[in-house]
Amino acid sequence: MAKTNAKTNESTASQTRFKFRARVTVADVVAIGPGKVSLLEAIRDHGSITAAARSMDMSYRRAWLLVQELNKAMRSPAVVSEHGGEGRGGTTLTEEGEAVIRLYRQIESIAAKACKKEIDSLLALLQ
Repeated sequence: MAKTNAKTNESTASQTRFKFRARVTVADVVAIGPGKVSLLEAIRDHGSITAAARSMDMSYRRAWLLVQELNKAMRSPAVVSEHGGEGRGGTTLTEEGEAVIRLYRQIESIAAKACKKEIDSLLALLQ
């Protein structure tokens, strides 16, 4: 039985990680957070809100509402959509949208490096 516990502990330890979940709020609305940044990345990768939502197992309506919230909070929109037609439209990120992704991921990286000792100590308290 001890052998199984050791194996389970080893497996659990390899799956244990610390993840930052930073959020920027405007009033009571999360303007920028991990979900919106992931959605921006998916829109960039897939070229449409529909495909991005599908890739994240999210409804189109939910994705559209998140994009609307984000765009409303920004000085300039992060996402622009072109209506259908011969090219069938699509959705692209603006420079501001690209900057949101870049800066958010950079902040995560810097924070993780700055807190490495504390994160390692915290994780050491887990099984």
